[in-house]
Amino acid sequence: MSKFLFQAVMLAIAIVPQVACAQRPAPGRGEAMITEALIRRHVNVIADDSMLGRNTPSKGLEMTAAYVAAQFKQLGLKPGGDSGTFIQRYPIGTPAAARSAVPALGFDPLSAPNSVGILPGTDPALRDEYIVVSAHMDHVGVNSAYVKDSIWNGADDDASGTAGVLALAEAFAQAPPRRSMIFLTVSGEEHGLWGSSWFTSHPPVPITKIVANLNLDMIGRNWKDSIVVIGIEHSDLGATVAKVVTAHPELGMHTMPDPWPQENFFGRSDHYNFARRGVPALFFFNGVHADYHEPSDSPDKIDAEKESRIVRLIYHVGVSVGNAAARPKWDPESYRKIVRP
Repeated sequence: MSKFLFQAVMLAIAIVPQVACAQRPAPGRGEAMITEALIRRHVNVIADDSMLGRNTPSKGLEMTAAYVAAQFKQLGLKPGGDSGTFIQRYPIGTPAAARSAVPALGFDPLSAPNSVGILPGTDPALRDEYIVVSAHMDHVGVNSAYVKDSIWNGADDDASGTAGVLALAEAFAQAPPRRSMIFLTVSGEEHGLWGSSWFTSHPPVPITKIVANLNLDMIGRNWKDSIVVIGIEHSDLGATVAKVVTAHPELGMHTMPDPWPQENFFGRSDHYNFARRGVPALFFFNGVHADYHEPSDSPDKIDAEKESRIVRLIYHVGVSVGNAAARPKWDPESYRKIVRP
């Protein structure tokens, strides 16, 4: 090899990584807030043993709702709960039995909490339309039959999704879209989608003004570079996701349609209560695993680096929907099958 050719090759080797880096867009102010460290911090708090598995109802669930509400307040969101607070409560159980248990339990089993924060949009013509970003913060609590580890931490199910909602709230608070956003963590999902059922029946804004729901449930495990997006065939939100994936190859994240239609996952998480009331919805989901509904679903098993890229993907979907001139549209056949009066 001649001296000239050697120098040319070495120069090319030195330039290629710099060119590759130059082609990778730097995250904007909002997206930059979504980091592996932030995801891990929230998961470690929500799925800590001190939260006692976050059953509905429980003291641990109340602590989790208060933690989420405090984050919303710190970010400057507007309260979307009851009486000017970030907490929306809904009734559960039979009142007589529940009242008798209050002194022993140390919390109200008469009701359970959702946490709700609202970020106003920037466009006067669109800010009365809303995107709801949701996750369930409850899990299945404590099972004393498991002597070695009685606390079911629910790190993936669904501290991962709750952490994602908090990270998205922080990102969008830095750069609000044209439409307004509602950040929602519900409870009672494990018992029959209780919290989201109440929220969609008693929303802080008219349900007809909610244009989309992006629901995060179990997004911290399984495949390193893929996430299932259930519901992409039911509205043009599916096309939005596809465009975002193409526009942001730097995320290294591939999306998949529902590979388990026989499991009816579309009807098994909180987005379903939005969809059946006419709100186009997507369900971001990494699938179940051996630790699903087991005490071994612990924070140390969460892939926070992967989750941060999923949440950044969802951020860009939210930006696209939030700034679009038109609201998302249903597939007519899906609307006929799913939406109920």
